[in-house]
Amino acid sequence: MAELNARGGGRRRRTRNEINMVPFIDVMLVLLIIFMVSAPLLPTGVVDLPSIGRARQAPEKVVEVVLDEDARVRMRVNGGDWQSLSVKELPGQVKAVQADAQDGANAVPVIISARKDIRYESVVHVMDVLQRAGVARVGLSVRTTGG
Repeated sequence: MAELNARGGGRRRRTRNEINMVPFIDVMLVLLIIFMVSAPLLPTGVVDLPSIGRARQAPEKVVEVVLDEDARVRMRVNGGDWQSLSVKELPGQVKAVQADAQDGANAVPVIISARKDIRYESVVHVMDVLQRAGVARVGLSVRTTGG
C-alpha cells in the first residue's frame, strides 16, 4: 500500500468543476421574502392623464385633416367640401387658409384625425410635416365616450 501512495497512484480527491447552487438559492429566497414583505408598503403610482379642455368660444374657422390609407389626406375648412391632397401639398394649403390670421395665437386651428386602422406613425408624420412648415395650432382629434 505504501508503494501505491509513493508513486502517486493512490486515491486522491478529484476537484469538481461545478457551481455550488445552495448559496445562490439561499440569497434568492432571502431577496424574495424581502420583496414580498416590502411590496405592499410601497405607495402606488398615480398617472395624471391630460384631460380635454372646453373652449370658451368655438373658433371661426377650423381646418380638418383626415388621413387616408395611401399617403394621401383629405382636408376641409369649416365643414365645406373635402379636398384630396398629398402630404407634401398639405402645408401650402393650410398656410393659405391661415394667411389671414395676424399671429400664431389667432391662427386657424388644424385638427388631424384618422381611423383606427391607420398607423400612428403616419399621423405623427403629417403632424411633423405641418409643424416643420411653420403651421401654428396643430392638434389631434379626440373622441370622448360616455357623456
